Amino acid sequence: MFSILAERVRQKNRTVAYPAGEPVLPDRFRGLPRIDATKCRAACTTSCAAVCPTGAIQVNKGRLAIDLGRCIFCGACADACEDGVISFSREFRLAARTRKELIHTGREGTLVRALDLKMRRLLGRSLKLRQVSAGGCNACEADTNVLATVVFDLGRFGIQFVASPRHADGLLITGPVTRNMRLALEKTYAAVPEPKIVIAAGACAIAGGPYIGHPEACDGADSVVPVDLYIPGCPPHPLTILDGMLRLLGRIEAKRV
Repeated sequence: MFSILAERVRQKNRTVAYPAGEPVLPDRFRGLPRIDATKCRAACTTSCAAVCPTGAIQVNKGRLAIDLGRCIFCGACADACEDGVISFSREFRLAARTRKELIHTGREGTLVRALDLKMRRLLGRSLKLRQVSAGGCNACEADTNVLATVVFDLGRFGIQFVASPRHADGLLITGPVTRNMRLALEKTYAAVPEPKIVIAAGACAIAGGPYIGHPEACDGADSVVPVDLYIPGCPPHPLTILDGMLRLLGRIEAKRV
């Protein structure tokens, strides 16, 4: 008994402080891209757009925009741009309520807006989600599963993953939704009682990721079911997922600090 207590004292509290405190991110973490339009030359060959493997970079009349829903945060664009127009910040709060809000032009965007009051009252302080891996590579699934560990302790917020869609308040979808998984996703969505929410986590679930345009992929969850929350990344960091869900539930104010 004493050895157990001593070990507990030695390990201290291993749960992250977020959202009460600032999170500690890994040194190699790539967050919200920075776009410095003042460095963009008129004679630029748009090398950044040319190297993007998912077509996330749009250049229109000299204006640069990055679709965070397509972006896999590989950093190839920043390496290809000789003028340093694109760089990656440490900002992990990336989730959005609509696809349009994921088009990043370098300006500071609005963080996730909470569900309407009726939905928040209905969900109360408990949100049960059925996770659907719709053809994913298991990276997004791994970073979703890790939320249940002592480090992130998703249960302290009343959020829990359940085995049956009939016991769920909504779905969290990963993967590009392959043709073989489309019917399974449709049936799972239909099995969730109304009203329900849908979360698309990762570049694949949002827009198809590296499989965009492939005949065996549906290019994201919203081609099959309506989506209430988009969480970018490849895979999204667990804190990015956690932040998006907490803001959706109104647990964190929708403003930048």
